[in-house]
Amino acid sequence: MSVSAGGLGADREQDPSRASIGELLGAVTRDTSTLVRQEIQLAKLELRQEMRTAGRVAGMFGGAAIGALMVLLFLSYALWWGLSNVMDQGWGALVVAGVWAVVAAILVGVARRQARSLRPLPQTSESIRRMPSAMRDRTQHRSGGQG
Repeated sequence: MSVSAGGLGADREQDPSRASIGELLGAVTRDTSTLVRQEIQLAKLELRQEMRTAGRVAGMFGGAAIGALMVLLFLSYALWWGLSNVMDQGWGALVVAGVWAVVAAILVGVARRQARSLRPLPQTSESIRRMPSAMRDRTQHRSGGQG
């Protein structure tokens, strides 16, 4: 284990066993502080790089979503024009709108079913439920609640 030359004499730097405890603690503190600063700098750099990558990925997903929307729009127009060959254009547009209404209703139904199954903070809720009533009363008293 080497000790940095912060405040130690040349002979003590060669032989850490000759250094005082205060000098050794000072060197350890400086080294630890430097290490922590370097780790924080590394974490900041990594976080910046990850955020840049995440931003690019989000932009690509946004572009893909716009592309998918355009595909759905033009497929809807194509269906409308195709239906206008066998029926009036107004009725064809109404059929296409009805198809999209059914798709939207199905998606809303699935989303509502999943939203009902959400349980916010399940572990915290379970911990509070298992908390003894005396502790719960004391906590409510401290927070100003009615016990």
